Order: sequence, then C-alpha cells, then structure tokens
Amino acid sequence: MSGSPTPNVREWLRGLEVFAGPLPSFDPAEAPEEPVALFLVWLGEAVAAGLPDPHAMTLSTVDEHGDPWARVLILKNVDARGWQFAVHAGSPKGRHLAARPTAALTFYWPALGRQIRLRGPVGAESPEDAAADFLARSATARAEALLGRQSQHLDGPAQRDAAIEASLNLVEQDPSLVDKGWTLYTLAPTSVEFWQADASRAHTRLNYERNTADAPWEHHLLWP
Repeated sequence: MSGSPTPNVREWLRGLEVFAGPLPSFDPAEAPEEPVALFLVWLGEAVAAGLPDPHAMTLSTVDEHGDPWARVLILKNVDARGWQFAVHAGSPKGRHLAARPTAALTFYWPALGRQIRLRGPVGAESPEDAAADFLARSATARAEALLGRQSQHLDGPAQRDAAIEASLNLVEQDPSLVDKGWTLYTLAPTSVEFWQADASRAHTRLNYERNTADAPWEHHLLWP
C-alpha cells in the first residue's frame, strides 16, 4: 500500500527516493580555511531555502556506562570559540556532560542533501551567560525547566499540566526567576565534516581537523 510498509520492509525501504534534488553545488576548493564561515554559509542557505527548523541539531552524548544517547536541540550561537547549546544540569544530557565533557553535533538538511557533523570537548559558560539564555526563553519554557523533572516518570498529562501551571504562576510573579541548573555549553570541535549529497552517490565530504580546541585547522577531502 502506498505510503505504508509492505510485508517486505527491505524492498519498501529500498524503493523510497532519496536525494531527489535539485541539490546545491559545493566546491571544496573554494572552502574557507576554518569551518565556522562555511557553516554560517550553509546555515544561511538552509534558512533562505525555507527549510523547517534549520538550526535544529542532534546532540550525542555518552553516559556513565559508555552507552550513547542522542536527542535534538536548538543551536544557540556559533562563533570562533565553538557551537553553543543549553541544557538543564539535572537532565540526562546534563549529567552525561558533567561526567564526560565531550559530545557530537549533527545538522541534517535533507532537502539540500547536506549534513554537518562536529565532535569535540564541551565546556560550560558563565552562570551569567546561562541566566541570560534562560531569561530569553518563553515563559512556558522557563516554567517547564524550573520543574527540574526532565525524563522522570510521569503519571499522565494532567499531572504535567498542573505542575507547569503552578510553575508558570511563579514565573509570572517573578519574571527574573532563573533556574540555577540551567547551563549554557560550548562545543569546541576538533573535527567538523561538511557532507554534500550527490544523486549518483559520489558524495562530497570535506573534513576540518585539529588536535586541540586551540590548534590551527587543516582540511581534507574524505572518500564517500
């Protein structure tokens, strides 16, 4: 049946079209010497193309048992120091980063056939910067974060809604209220890969590498 799995899932999946295009061109010979400038160009092109949530990214961490976790977050900022995101210290991702301060980020824009993969050490920004980021969130988002219950078991929607309503009342009474567990992080990558799809599968991969977060960048093409 069209649009739904058939008994032969493998054949159904193989029949789904990918990289239908038209896809943008990418000439690695014209790439800048460092990855931030190229990232901002690609992000700007994703925004100009009208792609939904172009600043959404997958954050991958490792827990205390060595098991990988992944979830989608929103990019807060990017500059010469790295890529910024914010999490609650009491959340699973916050605990992972406290124990193992390293992570990976993945951006994927399927309509353009592009993805960007980063990995490297992660460091917390100042409490003042974290507070400013927290206060820039919507009132409802602040109320939810103040609960400090992310990923805990929930009895049902009614319990959630009542707790958020009570927390929202606190936010409305004190608009300057900040959750001290809210943490702004910067990932200073040691590897940034730009991946441009090609319908023939001759994909173009350009990888920026450096040994440490303050070392100069080198960039190399990678086999598809």
